[in-house]
Amino acid sequence: MLYYLLYQLHGKISAFNVFRYITFRAVLGILSALIISFILTPYVIRKFHEWKIRSGKREDVPDRHEAKKETPTMGGFVILIATVIPTLLWADLTNYYIWVVIFSLVSFGLIGFMDDVKKLRGINGKGITGRTKLSLQLLFAACIGAMIFFKYGFNTQLTIPFFKTLLPDLGVFYIALCIFMIAGTSNAVNLTDGLDGLAIGPVLTVCTTFMIFCYLVGNAIFSQYLQIFFVKGAGELTVLCGAMLGAGIGFLWYNAHPAELFMGDTGSLSLGAALATIAVIIKQEFLLVIAGGIFVLETLSVIIQVYSFKLRGKRVFRMAPIHHHFELKGWNEEKIVVRFWIISVILALIAMSTLKLR
Repeated sequence: MLYYLLYQLHGKISAFNVFRYITFRAVLGILSALIISFILTPYVIRKFHEWKIRSGKREDVPDRHEAKKETPTMGGFVILIATVIPTLLWADLTNYYIWVVIFSLVSFGLIGFMDDVKKLRGINGKGITGRTKLSLQLLFAACIGAMIFFKYGFNTQLTIPFFKTLLPDLGVFYIALCIFMIAGTSNAVNLTDGLDGLAIGPVLTVCTTFMIFCYLVGNAIFSQYLQIFFVKGAGELTVLCGAMLGAGIGFLWYNAHPAELFMGDTGSLSLGAALATIAVIIKQEFLLVIAGGIFVLETLSVIIQVYSFKLRGKRVFRMAPIHHHFELKGWNEEKIVVRFWIISVILALIAMSTLKLR
């Protein structure tokens, strides 16, 4: 909104011409999201304490988490607000892809909100049933996949890193890929959200990576030089990624150990879905697997644990997801989180290296 108001003045005041640049508006998005986070989060924490919106005792975590049961949850509500408002202020709202990602954020945020509220109100602290949750995820993911697939001119070829000529065309099955990626990533981020700052760290590294890719993919000159798909209009998602990055940094300020606020399913499901949606739009489907390797690792640890116990009657890890395994081995929380962050940064650098290694 402010983008339109201020850019219209460039004819009278040349300095306002700067608002035409995506990079400048992305920086404004980051700063705006940070300001909103720093203003809104302390108020939300105070109110959530008053309303007793707390995480409560969980049975699927180590005993040391007992001390966290009074910590407010549903902090993803703040992340959503701090992402959407700067996007509406600084992005080009005629851009189709902006609305697709906003829909992804809000729809999966609603699923997470429903789950969080049910956990707060339920006697046993359980949320909506797994079947209901997955059904809603698949439904919204299918809607998002259809929105992308039926966008005029959208390319359904699959991009595989390090192989510039290997481009299988999935056709209508591209919608199935979208459903798998969006629902899967939302759950993967949710599984990772088990320690203070653990999930939001990799979210920030993936978001930074995609912010760079969005700008390059949306620029005809850069995309041709780097031999990556040019997606007209995708560059505007740089602004949204900037807003998400700023919102995540602002949240991390209060989520760092010892956390004053948890994101809850409201945040983890929405952030995961948004990242997957962006990956699909910018034709970097497999890049999400590399940059978001921490989410993949956490998910695989759960799958391995479940199937190992069913088939062999034995557990591979002391507890899954894998971050709890390291907790039970005696690692302190800060060490686990920082080491996972370091791995996430390394994976993000590997992902960015695919720009030249093709």
